[in-house]
Amino acid sequence: MKFVSIDFETANEKRHSPCAVGIVVANEKEILEEYYSLINPITAFSPFNVRVHGITDRDVEDAPTFPEIWPVLDKYLSNNIVLAHNASFDMSVIRQTLDYFQLPYPEMDYLCTANISRKVWPDLMNHKLNTVAAHHSITFEHHHALEDARVAAKIFMQALREYGTDTVDSFLESCQMSKGRIYERGYYPPKAKRTQRSKRIYF
Repeated sequence: MKFVSIDFETANEKRHSPCAVGIVVANEKEILEEYYSLINPITAFSPFNVRVHGITDRDVEDAPTFPEIWPVLDKYLSNNIVLAHNASFDMSVIRQTLDYFQLPYPEMDYLCTANISRKVWPDLMNHKLNTVAAHHSITFEHHHALEDARVAAKIFMQALREYGTDTVDSFLESCQMSKGRIYERGYYPPKAKRTQRSKRIYF
C-alpha cells in the first residue's frame, strides 16, 4: 500500500500563498521517496509567518511559482491517498491556490493524521505534530515542510502498526473514520458519508 504525505508553509495568512512544500511517498513499512521545493508565492511575506518557518522573500526569489510547480505536485497527488497533519489546512492551501491560479483540482482521497492520532492515542495531552512525534521518539525540525511531511508519514505508519493492518480501508473501518476527497471542482470533507444523496461542495 502506497500513500503520499504533504505539508505546506505559507507566506502569509492567505491560503493561496504557499512558499514551501514537502512531499513524502511511503508504504506501511518505509519511506520510498521525498520531494521538497521552495515556492515563490508572488505576494508579500507576513512577519508572523517568517518567524514560524524562517522563509523570507529573498529565499524564494528564484523559486518556481505554484503554476510552474503544480505539474510535479499533481503527479504525486492525483489518484493517491494523501495525508497531512491538520489536513484541513493543507487541503485548503491546495484548493484555494488552484482556484487562485484557475487550475483544475486533482482527483485524490485524503486523511488527517491529527484526527487519526486523536483516535489511536486519545490520552495524549494534545495532538499537535510535535506532541505526537515526541510520543513516538521522533525528532525533527518543526515547520520545515519536508520534515513535517516525513513525521506525518511516520505517524500514519505507526497507527497502521497499532491496528495490525496494512490497508487504508481496513484501518479506517477499524477506527470508524472516513476519507475526505478532492475531485473536479469540489470536495467531500473527511466525515462526509459518500452516498448517492451526497451533494458536491464547491468553492
